[in-house]
Amino acid sequence: MAAKAKDETETGGAKPKRGLGVSTVLETLRREILELKLAPGSPIDETELSQRFKMSRTPIREALIKLANDGLVVTLPNRATIVAPLDFLELPSFYDALTLMYRVTTRLAAQNRTQDEVAVIRDLQAQYSDAVADKDVYRMIEVNRYFHSAIAKAGKNRYYTELFERLLDEGRRLLRFYYSSFNDELPAAYLDEHEEMVRAIEAGDVGAADRIAGQHADQIVRQIQSYIVDDRRLNAEISL
Repeated sequence: MAAKAKDETETGGAKPKRGLGVSTVLETLRREILELKLAPGSPIDETELSQRFKMSRTPIREALIKLANDGLVVTLPNRATIVAPLDFLELPSFYDALTLMYRVTTRLAAQNRTQDEVAVIRDLQAQYSDAVADKDVYRMIEVNRYFHSAIAKAGKNRYYTELFERLLDEGRRLLRFYYSSFNDELPAAYLDEHEEMVRAIEAGDVGAADRIAGQHADQIVRQIQSYIVDDRRLNAEISL
């Protein structure tokens, strides 16, 4: 009874169900990290989060473990937790790998896709289009990840899929820079690139799939690079 009373005191009332509490913390923090409302490298304090969400530390810790598995937070040797830093010096290598995997996975999807897989890809593209229309950047980032993951899975090479998903996960916060460069209003021409990609995959046109995916990756990389160069705050972070 004493332990239960302590939990209720800490949370300001009845303790929420653990699953619901973990989900609430997880989704809130994931959104704030991906939208860069929580800056890379910023500290995460369990006590503050416990007070903020009005729950005990147990669901807070479970949510942080899930975020760590997603590469969004890091636990330091002193057991402090921070938002995962962005390694700007490694970006050229990241861009090279990302561009290559865009091309490889889209080529393979054009070769190996089934109609059911094309239907999944089309549905995700429709969700992405809706998110763009709503200017819902968080949804744009998340759905874009699953759209390209579905393309990779349609290519049926597990090793490429796992590598690409890792790159997509690491690149989600960079996409925030990408959308910010357009003031969160993605030009129709870049949305059309997704549509062209889907059409090439469905038609089994390997050459077109490769070309479109390469163009798509190149314009994303150029836009992010330009935004980083123009943003003085990011330049200051790089110089540190």
